[in-house]
This record gives sequence, C-alpha cells and structure tokens, in this order.
Amino acid sequence: MADAVVIPGGRFGAGAPLLMYAGDVAELRGATVHRYSWSQKFPKPDQPGIESWVGGEIAPLLDSISRRPLLIGKSLGTNAAALAAERTLPAVWLTPLLTLPWVANALGGATAPFLLVGGTADKVWDGGIARRLSPHVLEVDGADHGMYVPGPLTESIAVLSHVVVAVEEFLDAIGWPS
Repeated sequence: MADAVVIPGGRFGAGAPLLMYAGDVAELRGATVHRYSWSQKFPKPDQPGIESWVGGEIAPLLDSISRRPLLIGKSLGTNAAALAAERTLPAVWLTPLLTLPWVANALGGATAPFLLVGGTADKVWDGGIARRLSPHVLEVDGADHGMYVPGPLTESIAVLSHVVVAVEEFLDAIGWPS
C-alpha cells in the first residue's frame, strides 16, 4: 500500500484537473490519496514566509501518514518542496514556482526524485532551471500557469493528457510505488 498527498495551488483546490488526474494516477496504482485543502487564507505567495506557512499546513498531514508518501503539488503547493527534501519524499510538482529562490533552492537540495511540469508562457517557470534540477521534466510550449495553450480548448485538454502520461512515466521510472 502507498500514499499520495495532493497539495493545491492558490486559486483552485485539489480537485482541479491537473491535480485531480495526477492524484488519480497514484490512486490507480493502489495508493490512498489524501487531497489537502488550505485551512485558512494564505499570505502573499511571493514572500519568503509562504514556505513556512505551507510547511505548517502540510507537515501535520505528513506526520499522520505512517508510510512515505508521494507529494503532488501545484504552484503555491510547490512551497512544500522543502518538506519533500527534508523527508526524502518523491514528488510531482505541477507549475512549480521556480522563480522563487526558496523553491528552487529546496528542489536543488532534494535527494528523492521529482517531476517538474511547466509551460513556456508561465512567468514562474524557467525551463533551464527545471532541467538543471531534475532529469524528469515536461515542458509544454506555449502553456501558461494553468497549463492552457493558445487555440481551441481541446488543445489545452490535450496538454492535460500529456501531463498524465508524464506522471505515469515518471512513476514507472522511479518504481513507485515500490
């Protein structure tokens, strides 16, 4: 048996499509999926205090899980990268805030494998940094922070399927769950 913790972004909860389907990938592999919701309004997301705030929200949930979970986080939730690094937890980071130094530094200190997913039209994505931090990267040309691409909505839905495949392939590559 395995566990996965889904950590939301700032605008949408853990049931938003990117997070929902990434969590579903873990669930289809037999994991118990813990979909977290913020307990209170979060502080400014671009200030260093946000990292400890996110950690304070997520650490009690992690402490309640007896096994070593997979973390799946989007945007604001990627501030949990420090927790993942401290606890040697594998992770899937969707639209990580790579332009925030504390997020990039936490990812740089991680020893467990992680997947980074972002788009070239996202202001907080940096493909060069992503590829330096992890061999597991999905970069979508033209995708914004919501992983939407220009054109018909079906093109953005296709991006969602690419993300699901990337998560599946990442979990296969790291042998999760083992």
